[in-house]
Amino acid sequence: MPFHVEISAGFHRARVFNLSREDLITRVVGPWLEGRRIEMGDREWEPRTSSLKILEGPQMEQADLSFGQGWANAERGSENVTRSVLAAAPPPRVPDAFVVETDSPESLAADVVAGHEGRAIDWNEARERMDGRDPEIAAVILLLRRPGPEP
Repeated sequence: MPFHVEISAGFHRARVFNLSREDLITRVVGPWLEGRRIEMGDREWEPRTSSLKILEGPQMEQADLSFGQGWANAERGSENVTRSVLAAAPPPRVPDAFVVETDSPESLAADVVAGHEGRAIDWNEARERMDGRDPEIAAVILLLRRPGPEP
C-alpha cells in the first residue's frame, strides 16, 4: 500500500500522496531521522521545528485529491503508521568522528592529506556540508593541539 505524508510547522503544511516505501524512506524518513532539511511542497522543513505524520492506505486517485480533500480522504481510509515506520527505519547514516590530540596539528594534518589531493576549505563550507549531512562525508577528524604544561 502507498504512503501519504504531511509535514507541518505552525500554520504551514505540505502533503505528498502515493509514495512507495522506498521513496518514503529515501525522501522523508531518512532525512527526518538524520535531522536534515526535507524539501516538500514549496518549502524546506527542519525536523527539529516540524511535525511529521505518515499514513498508509489505499492509492489516492485524482478524484480523491480534488477540491482540496486529499488529506481528509487519506485520513479516512488510512492508518497512521508514523511511529512504527520511524521505529523500523534503518539507523541514520552519520560519518565517523575522531578527536586526535597532538603537539603539532599542522604537521599531522599535512601527513594525513599527503598524497591524497587534500585541500583546505572555508569553515562555513565545512559547516554547511556537515549540517546538511552531505552523503559524501565519510569521517570528520578534529585535530587538537595538546595542552602545554601549566606554568
